[in-house]
Amino acid sequence: MGEELTRTEFTRAHRQEYRRKVQQCLDVFETMLSTSSFEFGRPLTGMEIECNLVDDTYQPAMRNDDVLASIADPAYQTELGAYNIEFNVPPRPLPGHAAFDLANDVRASLNAAETKANKAGAHIVMIGILPTLMPEHLETNWMSDSVRYQALNDSIFTARGEDIVIDIEGPERLRCDAATIAPESACTSMQLHLQVSPGDFANNWNAAQVLAGPQLALGANSPFFFGRQLWAETRVELFAQATDTRPDELKSQGVRPRVWFGERWITSIFDLFEENVRYFPSLLPELSEEDPEVELAAGRIPRLPELRLHNGTVYRWNRPVYDVVETDGVSRPHLRVENRVLPAGPTVTDSMANAAFYYGLLRTLSEEDRPLWTKMSFAAAEANFLSAARYGIDARLYWPGLGEVTADELTLRVLLPMADEGLIRWGVAAEVRDEFLGAIEGRAKSGQNGASWQVSTVRALEDGGLSRPQALAEMLRLYCERMHANLPVHLWTGPAS
Repeated sequence: MGEELTRTEFTRAHRQEYRRKVQQCLDVFETMLSTSSFEFGRPLTGMEIECNLVDDTYQPAMRNDDVLASIADPAYQTELGAYNIEFNVPPRPLPGHAAFDLANDVRASLNAAETKANKAGAHIVMIGILPTLMPEHLETNWMSDSVRYQALNDSIFTARGEDIVIDIEGPERLRCDAATIAPESACTSMQLHLQVSPGDFANNWNAAQVLAGPQLALGANSPFFFGRQLWAETRVELFAQATDTRPDELKSQGVRPRVWFGERWITSIFDLFEENVRYFPSLLPELSEEDPEVELAAGRIPRLPELRLHNGTVYRWNRPVYDVVETDGVSRPHLRVENRVLPAGPTVTDSMANAAFYYGLLRTLSEEDRPLWTKMSFAAAEANFLSAARYGIDARLYWPGLGEVTADELTLRVLLPMADEGLIRWGVAAEVRDEFLGAIEGRAKSGQNGASWQVSTVRALEDGGLSRPQALAEMLRLYCERMHANLPVHLWTGPAS
């Protein structure tokens, strides 16, 4: 959820001083990139999984306080909605059979959390958008008890000066107004982290941007919101609209949205932080006691809290992260690429397959002598991302040397061999590569991912006589059964006839 704040209201003086300190942090960060020793000798991967809570009828359960108290594990934290929790997986290296160990640990932790959540009258679901969530669930008592979230809500609506309009077209259309950022809470994702050196950051971020479209096409898992079938990954467009601080006039002027794919390839991580400061006013101008210039001059590692807080309110799909870690009692700065493209779920096996596919491709693409992004416009990468969000596994994507191809053809012909090669470079064992990349291959060959399974299952249930709300609830029940069985989604069957 990010660090908690101490206040929800900020004076003009606060905002002015915060702007000064953000710029000061940026200047210090620029100095550090050329003078400081960053931690990257043993690249580590990390994972965060946002989950939903439902009751015994598969409706949203607004009781994350009770569930977290029952789980009693600091790895589990609140998220924006009272029906959301987040699971933070400790960082670890990739080589050997580590991914098998990680998958077993994640599954054991989630199963233990599910057992404890049951005592609080809830079940845990990994899914991009909870399909049974309806407008009435977000009218009152929907927000987690957090100063940060209340301040974020207030700041967004102060900046907009009017209600948010959610307007998404798809097989069905949804148009509604929102007087809070409650719709944002519907968007639950899996975030993948990779620790990199300053010199390698730009290549890894550019590669991650190239991969965003294929990732999403294969991993889409959010086709329903407020009872309507919208995009294969509705979460992408919903998140963009639900956090938009711009009224129509500012959109017409070309003011950039806070949920942002970006607009150019980069040459340094500094490019991204500098864009954040140049383009985006503060939403949460909380001031710290740290003077980063004094800290750096004294030989200590500045934590740059204002810059980090500001970065946390610019929602890039691949976000730069600066952090300070303790290694053998010594504080050292490090940099990460945080990949925020994927929805949560459907299973731990699918989540690990998505991670293996991403990390393998990232390694191969970031180390190419002639990088792919030198042969491809940034606008083409963004168009791939939006096409994948709208059409999922049926999307057509542009790829240099191939032109426009289907997602399955691109995956089978090009991406899987590249992902395998990247995992070999990481030192990942053959058994691990075969299992997790095999799940990706299965999706490409079957044409079934989480989104397509949800849609076909709801259609079959409606054909059997259920109303849309009944079909969504029954589909979610079947989804949870299969999620706990941990069979990869390309092998899931529909409702029994």
